[in-house]
Amino acid sequence: MFSKIKMAIAALAVALVSIGGATSADAAPSERYGKQKVVYHINYNGGEEDKKWRGAMRNIQNHINAVGAENMEIKVVLHGNGVNMLKSAKQNQSLQMDITNLKAQSVAFNVCNNTLVGRKISYENDLFEVFEDDIVPSGVAELSHLQQQGFTYIKP
Repeated sequence: MFSKIKMAIAALAVALVSIGGATSADAAPSERYGKQKVVYHINYNGGEEDKKWRGAMRNIQNHINAVGAENMEIKVVLHGNGVNMLKSAKQNQSLQMDITNLKAQSVAFNVCNNTLVGRKISYENDLFEVFEDDIVPSGVAELSHLQQQGFTYIKP
């Protein structure tokens, strides 16, 4: 009798694992990941042909594809050498398309005012698609502020 109980418990455990496994594996991305708030931190040079920046933009798009734009609040904070991504985008059409596509999915690009002032950069003339509302006082302070609001920090 004891072995029959063990077998019944084992069968029940296998059934529960099978049901649970199928449910989580087959779950829609929105069910698996839920709502997310994420801040991507870019403060580095893009390298040859802006490869690092384009890779970061692909990471963000892949994140959106997995979770769904409707389930995401994404901010990209650029300071220091990261601001150069928006300078480069003035000439680089591939980078322009990446940024425009992400903005169309409600990704916000925030630019550090300290960097603009320190490097004498005009957001209106020198950067691609940056507006006054996109400027934050300090990139690093903004990263901390967003994390305090529950944003997950990612540095691609």
